[in-house]
Amino acid sequence: MSSQTQQPAVLLLQGPPSLFWRELAQGFEAAGVKAHHINFSLGDWIYWPKSGAWNFRKPLSAWSAYLSDFIVRENITDILYYADQLPYHRVAAEVAKRFGVKCHAVENGYLRPDWITLERGGMGRLSHFPDQPEQIAAVASQVGPADMVVRYPHKFWQEASNEVVYNLAAYLGRLIFPRYQADKYYDPLFEYVMWLPRMFRRAKTMPVRYMKDDSPPFFMLALQLQSDYQIRANSPYAHLSEMLEEVIRSFAEFAPKHVRLVIKQHPFDNGLERWENVVPQIAARYGLANRVDFIEKGDLGVLLPKVSGVIVVNSTVGLHSLAARKPTIALGSAVYNVKGLTHQQGLDSFWTDPTPVDPVLFDQFKRALAAAIQVKGDFYNKAGRKVAIAEIVARIISGAVNCPDAFVEVPPRFVEDRKLRHEM
Repeated sequence: MSSQTQQPAVLLLQGPPSLFWRELAQGFEAAGVKAHHINFSLGDWIYWPKSGAWNFRKPLSAWSAYLSDFIVRENITDILYYADQLPYHRVAAEVAKRFGVKCHAVENGYLRPDWITLERGGMGRLSHFPDQPEQIAAVASQVGPADMVVRYPHKFWQEASNEVVYNLAAYLGRLIFPRYQADKYYDPLFEYVMWLPRMFRRAKTMPVRYMKDDSPPFFMLALQLQSDYQIRANSPYAHLSEMLEEVIRSFAEFAPKHVRLVIKQHPFDNGLERWENVVPQIAARYGLANRVDFIEKGDLGVLLPKVSGVIVVNSTVGLHSLAARKPTIALGSAVYNVKGLTHQQGLDSFWTDPTPVDPVLFDQFKRALAAAIQVKGDFYNKAGRKVAIAEIVARIISGAVNCPDAFVEVPPRFVEDRKLRHEM
């Protein structure tokens, strides 16, 4: 049968560790579009308990040729993947471009909880979402307010348990998929074992002085996970210690002497990097032992109203700080790193003259973001999966990903004054 008479089909590569990927395939098939899946690991296989899957057990070097043949043979029109910078997905994007096949990144939503990202090509430095205020305003003018009511909550244990099952299956299933490249920063088994001492150790919380009405002025640096591929793919840092060194050095040299710096650990940090030791050591080198506080736990709802400004690499904490109208600087590539929203004049000036958030632009940004590259729903909530899948299928079939059309031709963004690391 020639490709002209074949049924158009979508290909799902690695997906989120939940039932979402399998149910998404069923959604496509119910709409008359054949859905294929390729397993790269035992984790992929476990979360695809249905027919229509192939097992790729060859080296990564053979993936490009394999996928090229697969696209032609199965008449693939669209490819979907979760985590756009995983090795197999980066190759898939290159191959798809040669064949005129559309790629779609599906990820946790920027506006989460209750949102999923569906974006053409990729996120971060690969995002096509506009970074010019006038373009954002043009998109926002075509849509209504974002639905920020949480309708599809899920428990932490649902997400965590699925992550553990998927990653351990991929790790322990190497006899079945011996050439699988997981692109994990840490050995998964060691990473999970290291959670045990954290569970029984008392975490450092916010010092009492910051809870008082007359608390000293302070800036907050929100750490991300060292294992987060957004750090490796969309920031200039090989290791977060480099970022800490840069921020603390700048704070020592340019911040007013009465201002303090609070460094908050990510809530899901496994403790392997021992930031509770690293931060004080760097602070001491710059004579800041008494002006820098490291905390492992802290409620953003309590912290944000009090901070003078927030420093992130590209964390979604940046969106929370913008929503709280707090000056924010992003040190890496982030969808919200837009003139009028974030500080654009460099870290050294942030301590004394942080750019205020334009509340009108932020409202326009949120509306445009929700309408164009966000889908209401959830990976783990059953009702949330159903509503998200219906919307994703509809957008892909109709060619409405990254619409309204006001920015369809916007090229991928990049950071002009900071070299991003592209090595993974």
